[in-house]
Amino acid sequence: MKIRVAVALLTLLAMHLFVAALASAQEATDADRKIVTKVIPEYPNIARAMHIQGSVRIDVLIEPDGKVKSVDAKGGHPVLVQSAEDALRHWKWEPAAHETHQVIELRFTP
Repeated sequence: MKIRVAVALLTLLAMHLFVAALASAQEATDADRKIVTKVIPEYPNIARAMHIQGSVRIDVLIEPDGKVKSVDAKGGHPVLVQSAEDALRHWKWEPAAHETHQVIELRFTP
């Protein structure tokens, strides 16, 4: 009885590890989705006047056809975020079978 329980638990653990490995492999291929069109963000005049520079990290949700569905800023100076989001909304990726997420980091220097 104990052996059957141990075998069942090991089987469940192996299945869980296999599914986790597949999910990890899928995430790795999502990160490799190629960008077809890039739009360079405009450096905001107020940022230039205030000598603000730095990077902005944005999570982009990309539709299967390669268009941007949504953008979600994850970090960066608020004065730079809007310009980065505006530019990323015009980016386009190669088509894929499903929606994907990409985290993009844009650097702003005067």
